[in-house]
Amino acid sequence: MLEIHQFPCLNDNYGFLLHDPESGETICIDTPDAEVYLREAAAKGWRITQIWNTHWHPDHAGGNAAIKAATGCTIVAPRRDAAKIEGFDRTVANGDTVQLGSWMADVIDVGGHTLGHVAYHLPQAGVAFVGDSLFALGCGRMFEGTPQQFWASLSRLKALPPETALYCAHEYTQSNARFALHADPDNIELQLYAREIDERRARGEPTVPTQLTRELATNPFLRADQEGMRNRWGGLDPVETFARLRAAKDNF
Repeated sequence: MLEIHQFPCLNDNYGFLLHDPESGETICIDTPDAEVYLREAAAKGWRITQIWNTHWHPDHAGGNAAIKAATGCTIVAPRRDAAKIEGFDRTVANGDTVQLGSWMADVIDVGGHTLGHVAYHLPQAGVAFVGDSLFALGCGRMFEGTPQQFWASLSRLKALPPETALYCAHEYTQSNARFALHADPDNIELQLYAREIDERRARGEPTVPTQLTRELATNPFLRADQEGMRNRWGGLDPVETFARLRAAKDNF
């Protein structure tokens, strides 16, 4: 059984360690804080063998060098972002695969937040690590991409099996829920989800991972192709509706 260890780091990031007991391999998904990652791995008795970066931002790749120096691990970087990622050994792009022991992960292009952002989907485990491309009830800011690129990226994630657990990189869900309720105020399932999120955060519990099937029903950015969202927000096609939603969230 693949083991996933999730822990907080920096202000609102989550760190993820994936461990395969059979091979003894352990992978870091991104490296927001090298010290925390090394400490968490040591506490588990796990040896870090790889880093899989989703994109180049420092709160995702800033710990690469220190972790590699301490462990000798291999760093996998998204090809289009690789020039900005320190110490990479291999680059990957959409359609490539990476491996943790006998576990295979498909690399998915989810560019938009950065041009080269990728996600890692492990179909056998039913999980995907999506970095800052998609959040519970939200999506990343469009720093480098275009609405067309970002909508195509989200469409790739929408096509994953609906039971897929999505591990996003930040605890943004309460803030995202406030905008989602503004964007889609008549969505009953969203209202229930938002109340659950408030209750979980009041107990100090994480809202990550989320499940794709729930996001498909409640996340306004994934619903830009639905008539109700288009009627409310305008746009001649899903790309234009998505662009209007993203601009509104930026100024919310």
